[in-house]
Amino acid sequence: MAAPMPVQYKDYYEILGVPRTASADELKKSFRKLARQYHPDVAKDKKRAEEKFKEINEAYEVLSDPANRKKYDELGANWKSGADFRPPSGWENFSGGQPHRGRGAGGVEFETRFGGTGFSDFFEQLFGSRMRGGAGGFGQSPNFAGEDFAERGRDIEGDILVTLEEALRGSVRTVNVRHNGGRAAKTETHQVKIPPGVTDGQKLRIAGRGETGTGGGAAGDLYLRVRLARHPDFEIEDHNLIYEAELAPWEAVLGANLTVPALDGRVNIKIPPGTQNGQKLRVRGRGLPTRDGARGDLIVVTQIAVPAKVTDAEKKLWEQLAHESKFNPRT
Repeated sequence: MAAPMPVQYKDYYEILGVPRTASADELKKSFRKLARQYHPDVAKDKKRAEEKFKEINEAYEVLSDPANRKKYDELGANWKSGADFRPPSGWENFSGGQPHRGRGAGGVEFETRFGGTGFSDFFEQLFGSRMRGGAGGFGQSPNFAGEDFAERGRDIEGDILVTLEEALRGSVRTVNVRHNGGRAAKTETHQVKIPPGVTDGQKLRIAGRGETGTGGGAAGDLYLRVRLARHPDFEIEDHNLIYEAELAPWEAVLGANLTVPALDGRVNIKIPPGTQNGQKLRVRGRGLPTRDGARGDLIVVTQIAVPAKVTDAEKKLWEQLAHESKFNPRT
């Protein structure tokens, strides 16, 4: 099989503005800062922000996963962003195989690329979903009818980046599928419906939009695997949104009223007196939708922050508190 077509190299460390030695915490901190800056809901130039947000997500998608980061680092540190790139020899042996390549009906070589999914060609080449199935689709055998030979077209699988806002409200996305094989190349455009409540890893099926069959055989299907975009404020747990709220020590001790973000506005919550570090406060019905029309919850996890520096006046107050308080966390 011929070598894959070159793609533009993506320097994920440069995109996130961190050195190649960055720790997991440094990656997370940089991602959150950039994702807040370029989130389409807050940026003035929404089109540019949307593209930048996708690029930041892609970089963090790879580098936040230890296994994928290791594979990426094995490509070497000498590549420049925008340079032509081909996977090195042997890459398929440890990355799961060349994506979106194979032999279709009649033994014709083909390569499939996607557009509008939120991922670059570079990501698809190295970390995207792999082409699956034999010549007759997902492991299906060719069909015979008398002397005629009918072969079902191959199924195609790719990834699609879905924001949490899309998972909340649903959306319709335009996805381009570029087929390069045989004597002709063609590009098909599909309107892909993303229903509310999609989950990470869920596959969206577009029937009959895979490779064309031969001898009267049916076309294969197109499958797009959902990858939920990372969000600067929330982690995902099932259909629940997890938000870490930082509290000053006195807010944890005395209680407080806080306003925290949700995907559909902001929420006022009450911090009870005596709140502990890591305590979970649940706001029902403000998470992601489920398939039955209900919604998960927003779970606020408290993180008690301690000031790194204090003034002389503040230090005297802390010393007075230490002298007056009978609290001892070790008893």
